[in-house]
Amino acid sequence: MTAAAVVLPLSACGSDDSSGGKPTAGPIDIWYSTNEQEQAWAKTVVDAWNTEHPEEKVTARAVPAGKSTEDVIGAAITAGNTPCLVYNTAPAAVSAFEKQRGLVNLSKTFKDAESFIEQRSGDAVDGFRSPDGSLYQMPWKTNPFMLYYNKDVFAKAGLDAEHPKLRTYDDVLAAAKAIKSAKAADFALYPPATSDYTNSLFDFYPLYLANSGGTQLVEDGKATFTGEAGLQTLGFWQQMYAEGYSSPEAYSGDMWAGPFSDGVAAMGIAGPWGKGQFDGKVEFGVVPLPTAAGAEETSTFADSKNVGMFTSCRNQQTAWDFAKFSMSKENDAALLEETGQFPTRTDVTTVAAGFLKENPFYEPFADAVPRAVDVPNIPGSSQVWTTFRKAWDDTVLSGKGDVKDAFGAAAQTIDDQANG
Repeated sequence: MTAAAVVLPLSACGSDDSSGGKPTAGPIDIWYSTNEQEQAWAKTVVDAWNTEHPEEKVTARAVPAGKSTEDVIGAAITAGNTPCLVYNTAPAAVSAFEKQRGLVNLSKTFKDAESFIEQRSGDAVDGFRSPDGSLYQMPWKTNPFMLYYNKDVFAKAGLDAEHPKLRTYDDVLAAAKAIKSAKAADFALYPPATSDYTNSLFDFYPLYLANSGGTQLVEDGKATFTGEAGLQTLGFWQQMYAEGYSSPEAYSGDMWAGPFSDGVAAMGIAGPWGKGQFDGKVEFGVVPLPTAAGAEETSTFADSKNVGMFTSCRNQQTAWDFAKFSMSKENDAALLEETGQFPTRTDVTTVAAGFLKENPFYEPFADAVPRAVDVPNIPGSSQVWTTFRKAWDDTVLSGKGDVKDAFGAAAQTIDDQANG
């Protein structure tokens, strides 16, 4: 099923004029991601709410199948049948959903929105504000990206499987060469290779953030990736494809986790959720993302997924109350314990202290949370990333072409889009 074909039956959150009046209470629908662990967390939270609020029942389901979650949500906004809440709202798509008039302005709709969100998430909130200063998304969880590596593959290639040398781009290229020469795995790295604009968040952007000290793709209305840090990262990836260390073909299975969990790729870029995907399939370790020169501490991609409330929701008061309930200290701690994903809250190390002590694997991710950076919240965000991805497909994925010229032209277009 393609996203454009998604037309769902109207629910208790059906089309309604939510332009004014006091939010009402009543039954609501929500969507959550297809992640198995996340679904288990959601079921527990929904069951607890429904037991206490029989007149405000929450009906939950996974996001319907489609090309991407963003396309599915966009199509549902157009059709007027979004659920009240989506627990998989990508910050990169928020501006597009706003343009469709699909998102509720939380800051203006609920008196306690600003206080609740700021108290929970602290300074991170400002990174999710829209240009008008309001919040159209509720910060929910953050997943600092790191580099996973397959210990068995590394050993087969004659590389140190316990303390691999992967701090710099040259280190990764050298490891990739050894892996290819030993035929230890089909590829060294295999990020999503389709043209979908969100895939840049799984290859270029995490490494660029690490290499640039946390510089976002666009800052102050200007593209930033044509500077030295950006060109270094682009050059690294172009070489990975030119040498056959990465595949330009779309993976036939799960394109995010599949290549690494299936043993096809020796390394993978993922957040803490990767543990749940890879456990029992490969013997793995994690290291910080590489940079051109190497660094002791690096920025990384936050891969935040937030909660959006949609304007077709009839019972917005219940939606708001449930959202707050789902982000209590207890439910946030359960989110980390159940899914390995970090709630976007300032006191996460306190709330989940016991879990982190018992599960040291997650400690490097917890340490990286303060240096995790998300996408810029700018007008035309989806167009900006699409323009970037087109240049990527033409010169990086192909392993040939002048990166500086191609991305220089893309930057000029993006400057206009980001201010449009």
